[in-house]
Amino acid sequence: MTISISPNPIELGQKAGKTGAELIRKAIETQGFANIILATGTSQFETLKLLLAEKEIDWSKVTVFHLDEYLGLPIKHPASFRKYLVERFFNHVPQLKAYHLIDGENDPEKECTRLSTLIQNHPIDIAFVGIGENGHLAFNDPPADFEIEKPYLVVNLDHACRMQQLGEGWFPDLESVPKKAISMSIHQIMHSKSIICSVPDLRKAQAVKNCLEGKVINLFPASVLQNHPDCQIFLDKESSSLLSSH
Repeated sequence: MTISISPNPIELGQKAGKTGAELIRKAIETQGFANIILATGTSQFETLKLLLAEKEIDWSKVTVFHLDEYLGLPIKHPASFRKYLVERFFNHVPQLKAYHLIDGENDPEKECTRLSTLIQNHPIDIAFVGIGENGHLAFNDPPADFEIEKPYLVVNLDHACRMQQLGEGWFPDLESVPKKAISMSIHQIMHSKSIICSVPDLRKAQAVKNCLEGKVINLFPASVLQNHPDCQIFLDKESSSLLSSH
């Protein structure tokens, strides 16, 4: 695990995007294709912009999966992660080889099975992820299941996670925030060859400290990233402010 600290969220996102773009190009050069995971949320705005600006990526050789989606939320809802990716990425990128979105309006177990079959046939080269205010990785809230091998699963969203979604302005009130989601599992994320983890903002500082300087424990789900052989963490001045070593 390596840590890079930028002065602000914009530079953080740009650094993460440049690093990810280089990994995508290398995967295509090496094997003729790249399979990637894209995250959503405020932490990914600048990273996605940077990826779209990269002219040297042959997107026709790239297959995209994504991390999580609320159960029962229509794609037209402002908080839909499918809507987020379509509007901020898929509508702007040149022709992709393929992309596989999580349909939270489908039967949950059937959707998990469909996606799990797909991703098992597409070993992931680069995963773009973030860390939640409660330390979650994707929607694996604490205590996260580190053992389950299913690539996708139905999860319950805890109060802190739902409050974060409300606080970021995605929903008008807490009651509107779904209580369940489909999430990529910890096990599947950790199977990625490389992980780019972007974590801006002061509100994430305690989670960053817990996950990067504490023990690897399922009460701080993203702490598992300490065990990954090629994980690069991108922080800004505020999100890194509680780290003892920076």
